[in-house]
Formats: sequence, structure tokens, C-alpha cells
Amino acid sequence: MLAPSVARSVNSCGRDARQSKDEPAASDREAPVTEKKARRATVQRAPGGAAPAGSAAHPFLSGFACLVGRPNVGKSTLTNALVGTKVAITSDRPQTTRRVIRGIVHRPDAQLVILDTPGLHRPRTLLGERLDSLVRSTLTEVDVVGFCVPAPDLVGPGDKYLARELAGLKSTPVVAIVTKTDQSSQARVAEQLLAVSELGDWADVVPVSAVARFQLDELADVLVSHLPEGPPLYPDGELTDEPEHVMVAELIREAALEGVRDELPHSIAVVVEEMGRREGQPDLIDVYAEVYVERQSQKAIVIGAQGARLKDVGTRARQQIEALLGSRIYLDLHVRIAKDWQRNPKYLRRLGFYD
Repeated sequence: MLAPSVARSVNSCGRDARQSKDEPAASDREAPVTEKKARRATVQRAPGGAAPAGSAAHPFLSGFACLVGRPNVGKSTLTNALVGTKVAITSDRPQTTRRVIRGIVHRPDAQLVILDTPGLHRPRTLLGERLDSLVRSTLTEVDVVGFCVPAPDLVGPGDKYLARELAGLKSTPVVAIVTKTDQSSQARVAEQLLAVSELGDWADVVPVSAVARFQLDELADVLVSHLPEGPPLYPDGELTDEPEHVMVAELIREAALEGVRDELPHSIAVVVEEMGRREGQPDLIDVYAEVYVERQSQKAIVIGAQGARLKDVGTRARQQIEALLGSRIYLDLHVRIAKDWQRNPKYLRRLGFYD
């Protein structure tokens, strides 16, 4: 049976090209997921040392919420919508997210750190195995889990498998989130809410639309309600702790994913080799990046006829990077081949995917 808050949600949800050698260069190690206890031990207050808002009656809350689900269920889009700005790349291609992205939601009464994770799936490569392992380790380090299931799709074996996995989190509350409600009728959303509620004993069930911004505040309220009392974990105004060079690499990969064939997205990786302000031109940042693929045929696709597609990727990526960094950008892109890098431990390490 649905809780009263969920029933109200059901009733209110309307429709709402340089040739180079075939080995990738080393990249910086991705920072591991910060443990809750370790983060709280080194907590940072807002600038000026001011204590967070709160009172004895309404204490300040802070903590971590992890969004999980099958690939392409809208986790990254939802993360961006909750944070209020783009911190994670999005694509209609499954398995776009390859690392845990932290987005920070600042409120007068709380600070919510959202962890966007790769989609859980049956791994077919060493990369897939490492991504699944990353998600599972993240689940043990958060205060609340958001289980995302899209409204338009029937509940499938993948959702049921993940629901069983989440049932094992005895000490962590799980909020079921029905995403993409803007793509379904009110009746369909109601059906999905009932179907999802039957998958497990969830702390809450909430329908949302990141695109239409439907019930985003309500979802944030629900997630915050499961956080412990504590001071802010990040300085006021900080929206993510992703290094700039990593975010730049992700924006390039997002541009490269647009319009490519079905078999290619998983084979694309991007590493920023060098980034810095040009000497004598402080308003211009030079970015030198490598786009890696696994085969010569894929390289030809990424470059396109007479380099047209790579040029288009560079144009779209540069616009996003300039918006991110607030500066003019000179972007230098090259395509390299790292044969079967998804299955090669050496390549995975050098591209930033660690055990």
C-alpha cells in the first residue's frame, strides 16, 4: 500500500587528426569515493567560519545520497536538475556515466551531496566489472539511496535484480524514484508507482521529472529527511568536487557521443593531457586532449570525412567548456587507438579506471 505522501504524488502528477602511437598517456588517478566518517572528520564550514543555519528544534542536516539504477534511467539528468547546474554529462546512450560524480545541493537547513553512479548492468568487459564494483562500494558509504526507475518503461528483470540487491542494505534507507514522468501519461505514472512500490519495502516512493522540474523540491525534501544531523561537508557555493580537467574531458566525450553508431559509445574515452592559461593571454585557456577508440574503423568514424566530424565535436565541446570555465578556450583534439582498452588492465589504469 502506498504511503499517504505517495498517494498525494500520484494524484498530483500531471503530464507533466594527428596520427600517434597506439598507447594512451597516463592520466591522473580518480579520487576514491570519500567515506562518510572520513569526510565528517575533516568537515569544512562555510567561508568565514559561520555555523550553518539551524536550531535545537530544527538542526542542520548533511550527508550523502546515491542515485542508482539501470543504464539510461535518467540519473545524471536528475543529478543536474537537483544541483541546479550541469555537473554530470548526459546522453541517450546507455552507460554514459563512468565514474561517481558528486553534486552538492545547498539549502538553508541542509547540505545534500548527490552521488551519480554508473548504471548497473551485466558486465561484458573488465571496464564493466570495475564500474559495477564502483557502484556497489558506493552503496555502503551513503546515508540514503535513490533507486531510479523510468516511468515509460515496464519494470524489467534488471529492475527486479537491483531491487533484490538493495533489499540487502539493512541499515540504509532506500527511496524509490520514478523518473521521466514527463514522457508518460498520469495513468501510466500511477501504474508505475504501484509497480515500483511492490518491488520492495521502500522508505518513500516519489515520481519526478528532471526535464519538467516536477517534484524536484519534494524529492530533495525526502532525501534530506534521511540525512543525519551535522555541519556542511563542502564550502558554501561549491557545486561539485570534480577536478576541472576531468569535467573538461567528460564534456568532450559527451560531444563525441552525439550521433555515433550503437557500437561506438562504449569504446570512446577522453583524457586531457594539458590545460592552462596561455602565456600573455590570461583570458585564453589552452586545452590539449586525446580521444581514444579501440579500432582503426572507429577512429575513422570519430574523425569523419576530411575531419568534419571531429571539427564538429570540437566546436560543441568548446562551447560547453567555455561555459564551465568562464573563459575563451583553444581546444586541440587528436584521436588515438588503444586496442581493446576496455579489456586491458594496463590501458584501464592509464585512462583512469582503477581496481
